[in-house]
Amino acid sequence: MRKLSMDELGRKTVAEFKAADKTPVVLVLDNIRSMHNVGSVFRTADAFLLQGIALCGYTPVPPHRDIHKTALGATETVEWQYFATTLEAVKALQAEGYQVMAIEQAVNSHMLDGFVPPADKPLALVFGNEVSGVDPEVMRVADGCIEIPQLGMKHSLNISVSTGIVVWDIFVKLRAAGTR
Repeated sequence: MRKLSMDELGRKTVAEFKAADKTPVVLVLDNIRSMHNVGSVFRTADAFLLQGIALCGYTPVPPHRDIHKTALGATETVEWQYFATTLEAVKALQAEGYQVMAIEQAVNSHMLDGFVPPADKPLALVFGNEVSGVDPEVMRVADGCIEIPQLGMKHSLNISVSTGIVVWDIFVKLRAAGTR
């Protein structure tokens, strides 16, 4: 076995990425503190050709060297927008026809492995603050909640890890349904 070379990976240029059909998913970052987490989310959004990212509240925004350090160029490919509050972002996405799902441990949440993404509308996924999670006001207006099943003592994952898990699961399901 050998690793693939950069030429064999078929990486898109920035122009090719921007012109490509996108996976109908937007990630909403609700007051994320860590620039490294933000950069990691950009890389995940790039890897799965997502529509974009909404950076909300005090979530750091590009350009910043600590975001770029982790994003490795993904801030140049992935579309992003800043909103003063996550509530503003969620309402704007809902007005555009997105189904908005918070990623949180909550009453009546859908376990990720059983969640079926909508076939007829785009999806927005809200990831909360590293300590306090998704803002309660946002939880009240979200269309639903997805929970990552966890069996250990902590029942807590880093936001960048949670994003990778959820996006991969949604991407696979959309691809299987023929919507990606």
